[in-house]
Amino acid sequence: MQNNFHIAIIEDDAPTSNQLRQWIESARPGIRIDQWFTRDDAEAAIAREKYDAVVLDIELGRERNAGIALINAINKQANTPVLVVSAMPAAIYRGIMKALDAWDYLQKTTFNESDFVDTFLDLLRAAKARKENAVEIDESGDELKLDPLWQTTPTWRGQRINLPLTAQRILAALHEQRGQVVSYEDLFRVVKSGRNRDNVRKHISTIREAFRDIDPDFDGIENIPMRGFRWARSTTAPRRGAGR
Repeated sequence: MQNNFHIAIIEDDAPTSNQLRQWIESARPGIRIDQWFTRDDAEAAIAREKYDAVVLDIELGRERNAGIALINAINKQANTPVLVVSAMPAAIYRGIMKALDAWDYLQKTTFNESDFVDTFLDLLRAAKARKENAVEIDESGDELKLDPLWQTTPTWRGQRINLPLTAQRILAALHEQRGQVVSYEDLFRVVKSGRNRDNVRKHISTIREAFRDIDPDFDGIENIPMRGFRWARSTTAPRRGAGR
């Protein structure tokens, strides 16, 4: 795995921060690592730098939920995977972090070096996949961005599309074969339950509504009667109101 990654560790306890840095450097020598100890410094760095991945604590100093604000800032800035390392109970906070699109959650005192390294290497693989996917999208000029690892919601013109996982998989199947008809039979393969045409049509309706919540003029999914659906959106379609 290539080491030209730029990582941020956001942790207010210096010994813990240094320990995490040591483990990362031992596992992947040559990785560029920034360490930040306060919310203000971290927020400034997030706005200034383009990190490939972030490791952060939820509680920074006296701010119990500083990490939540930082995750929101990261999500607005870029599609960056975040590994949360916190003393907060995992049973409570893992679900919260998942809802915020954090990549994973480790509870302090419950993991060792091996656990952290394995999780961090998975994080790097996610970062690498997202970087490669972003390059493909940028070169094609497409406005839809999909996370190949299903860790974050897709975005359309930079805005997040709120979709359940099955709808995301259907959208990915349509987008992967954009311009071509994707049959009902092909779509059945990505539907875990309710493998029938009515259920697929309900998912398609959900996808369309989600797009239209942020783009009322969206008409990029074409119904092909008796056959299936097609992603027909032009990648160069103008933004609403452009040229007025």
